[in-house]
Amino acid sequence: MSLLRPALSLLVLLTLLTGGIYPLLTMQFGQWFFQHNAQGSLIIRDNQPIGSALIGQIFTRNDLFWGRPSATGDAPYNAAASSGSNLAGSNPVLDEAVSQRVAALRAANPQAAGAVPVELVTASASGLDPHISPAAARWQAPRVAAARQLSLAEVERLIEANTTRPLLPFLGEPVVNVLQLNLALDALTPDNR
Repeated sequence: MSLLRPALSLLVLLTLLTGGIYPLLTMQFGQWFFQHNAQGSLIIRDNQPIGSALIGQIFTRNDLFWGRPSATGDAPYNAAASSGSNLAGSNPVLDEAVSQRVAALRAANPQAAGAVPVELVTASASGLDPHISPAAARWQAPRVAAARQLSLAEVERLIEANTTRPLLPFLGEPVVNVLQLNLALDALTPDNR
């Protein structure tokens, strides 16, 4: 009994510290210093949340940029079912899916030059990635420019303005958040909303 009492006391104390006090303090710290991030990095338009900067969305209209395919459960970009397809590069099912996506993108973007960027035909490991490369955005630019009746140069300037670069080049690649780019397009040509 002399060993059981200190062990139980320590269990209760550590449970309170690590299971209660520490999570509450870190949550409050996040609310104080990183409120936008702690609230889910929500993007608000007309006082309504329309998405998160951290989770992709499906865009299929020709006047919008399209993001990566999603492999999350039954519904695309379902944050509750985050996962990749887990198909190996040698899997014929993946080959067929990629071939179909390439054909669909070529049909929707007949004026696009060069190979279809890989991130437009493959899902990310989480299935939720909201970003594409600037090259993938530029590949879609002729379709979007034609649908919005904008010059290609205007659309490319918008892509450049919405490209996020890493703090240092060796820390990652430049990316474009598809939702934020599409919102910038809507701000430029509000009739197309």
